[in-house]
Amino acid sequence: MDNLYCFVAVEFVDDPRVAGWTYWYLCPFDGAEVGDEVIAPLGRHDHIQKGVIRKVMYSKEENAPYPMHSIKKIKILNKAETDVQNSK
Repeated sequence: MDNLYCFVAVEFVDDPRVAGWTYWYLCPFDGAEVGDEVIAPLGRHDHIQKGVIRKVMYSKEENAPYPMHSIKKIKILNKAETDVQNSK
């Protein structure tokens, strides 16, 4: 997929303040799927929290679901098969 970015909508189910809402992130990992767990920054202070992917979207930059200059990135992707990938 040339020039396509992977975006994921994440729900932070363990945080009652935001449970039920999804937030878009750029996912630098291959193979992200609905139901995978992620570790990602949340809020203006970028508090690192565990979330669940609810939607995966591949898109060019001009069709990104959130402005590219402001979107945050997934830090860790935890696959259902317990395959862990870390971003540096």
